[in-house]
Amino acid sequence: MSEAVTQVEDIEIRLLLDALVQRYHYDFRQYAFASLRRRLRAARAALGFASYGAMQDALLHDETVLPRLLGYLTVQVSEMFRDPEYFRAIRESVVPHLRTYPSLKVWVAGCSTGEELYSLVILFREEGLENRTLFYATDINPEALRMARDGVYALDRIRGFTENHRRSGGRWSLSEYYSAAYGRAVFAQSLRERVVFSDHSLVSDAVFGEMNLISCRNVMIYFDRTLQDRAVGLFRDSLARRGFLGLGSRESLRFSAHAGAFRAFAADERIYQKCEA
Repeated sequence: MSEAVTQVEDIEIRLLLDALVQRYHYDFRQYAFASLRRRLRAARAALGFASYGAMQDALLHDETVLPRLLGYLTVQVSEMFRDPEYFRAIRESVVPHLRTYPSLKVWVAGCSTGEELYSLVILFREEGLENRTLFYATDINPEALRMARDGVYALDRIRGFTENHRRSGGRWSLSEYYSAAYGRAVFAQSLRERVVFSDHSLVSDAVFGEMNLISCRNVMIYFDRTLQDRAVGLFRDSLARRGFLGLGSRESLRFSAHAGAFRAFAADERIYQKCEA
């Protein structure tokens, strides 16, 4: 693709993103542009639009286009107890601190289809903290939130989930938490009893509570630097004193304008603690 064609394509994409904000209030303009371009190319091909102009016209006049487009713009790749060392560090190093609180709030930001949420609820149940904890699971994709609420996953994924759970220090068999039928694993309703599912955007929404633990993994890698700083500032303001922030294995606070508000708690696992001051 020539430089001139790419330049025109980028203009069309930015117009499409502007239309998405003005029509539906979903703002992707500060996401990493190269990644957005790849995803929008895939969306245009899969949804059968000849141009981004045609996609924009359909988006403005047909509300059924929005959820299909969001499926490409938001990344829904996850698994339970992904990066088991992260969850082991929470179990062995963070939980002892959390035990000292009579009540807890945990925010899973960018919860996608719920795998990370259920991982944390199961971990907290196994450590005896579930009954004193309120979990907030947020995402900007309504379809992903629906799937998270349902807690239903393909049965062929369970072997990987089970191995991750074991490696994370799981105390019981993962099979204790789901029932299997018709090629699906349905996680127990009891795991959702202390969960609040809600739409929330790290791009535009504000603080909504004081948290003891925020887990936002493999979300900020899709943001540009300005939006990363906004998100980290939001997490800083949302955390209680000495609260914990967990990021993905390829994410860091090293270059954030708000890095001084945190100290590395379990550096290898990208877990940070908010400083007292």
